[in-house]
Amino acid sequence: MTRHHSDILIVGGGMVGLCIAHQLLERGITKSITVLDKEPELGRHSSGRNSGVLHAGLYYKPASVKARVCVSGARRLRAWVEERGLPLNACGKLIVPPRLDLDCQLDVLAERGRANGAVVELWDEIQLRQLVPEARSASGRALWSPNTAVVKPITVVRRLQQELEEWGVRFLQAQKGWTVNPEQQHLLLEDGTALDFGHLFNCAGLQADRVARSFGVGHQYTLLPFKGLYWQLKHDCPIQPCCNLYPVPDLNVPFLGVHFTPSAESTSVVSIGPTATPAWGRENYRGLQAIELNMAAANLAVLAQQYFANRGGFRRYVHEQAFLALPPLLLRAAQQLIPTIRAEHLELSSKVGIRSQLFNHSTQRLEDDFLCLPGPASTHVLNAISPAFTASFALADLILDQASPELNLG
Repeated sequence: MTRHHSDILIVGGGMVGLCIAHQLLERGITKSITVLDKEPELGRHSSGRNSGVLHAGLYYKPASVKARVCVSGARRLRAWVEERGLPLNACGKLIVPPRLDLDCQLDVLAERGRANGAVVELWDEIQLRQLVPEARSASGRALWSPNTAVVKPITVVRRLQQELEEWGVRFLQAQKGWTVNPEQQHLLLEDGTALDFGHLFNCAGLQADRVARSFGVGHQYTLLPFKGLYWQLKHDCPIQPCCNLYPVPDLNVPFLGVHFTPSAESTSVVSIGPTATPAWGRENYRGLQAIELNMAAANLAVLAQQYFANRGGFRRYVHEQAFLALPPLLLRAAQQLIPTIRAEHLELSSKVGIRSQLFNHSTQRLEDDFLCLPGPASTHVLNAISPAFTASFALADLILDQASPELNLG
């Protein structure tokens, strides 16, 4: 039997896991790090399928974990990208109310943004029209976030992995199956390789709750997957917004609604989406691919219960967002922001992702913040949803600060 020992074993080579490895090195904690991933290439799931938007920190309640890490994390990731000359579109973001009754939410977002350290400006209709002439605001007002930018996520993930490998981090990929003995701090791969660890970080993203349960942690939590489909503007469409254009969100549910996002490519492609439709599996990106029938049935029962209880206004999510995968409904949502968009301007994008939202069975609510749970010789990062990609460097520092008293690197 082949045996390896690492001070730190990280399960999941997405952006959060990679940044934990980076910060372990940056802070001089240890160089003995192994990253374990079930895919042959990193970035096949949430991190590589991310929208690439570096969020400015407008949406999150002050004092929440998201608020604490978003602004500084975005600043650090943007600087990291710029230092390496990777693709970046410093286009900013406009948020407009599609209905008059949502105008007051602009003031709420502006207040939150400033409290979180973000730069925001309230604009009038003249300023809005100067930047995006086709955009519509029901009240004539908009919120401008100049520091919102867009990167190419898969490029970021691959470059970060390359640098970590150069610094001596060991990557074990295409490892779909393993068993763990938490008390003995020992993990056994399917090929018989044994991995001993001082401390394990569970950064498994879409599978994080399942990994946590193998350590006896987080039994009250389940990840509910929502599929995010995108459409995009055709290259010959006469309307090509130059910045992110978002609707005022319903702050009671964890989805931001259909929006326009220009890419970081040299020839920018403007995406429209994503949808937030319940998925039939945690990796059910297309058609019948990776369907998990038992999981889907259990999750639909949870969602039905939430609908009838209407906790946190969940019924509005169902009415306004759950069926946006239907093209006519998505087009109608897009036309609330740019009324002159027509069906002939759109084509289906190849971009699709799964966002797994953490459900707490004890409180019967969706968790709206990052969650990090301690376990035996382990730390479990659950609900690493947006803005986890944006905040990844700052979030990694926060996770390490929380875990440091428990690290056993002897």
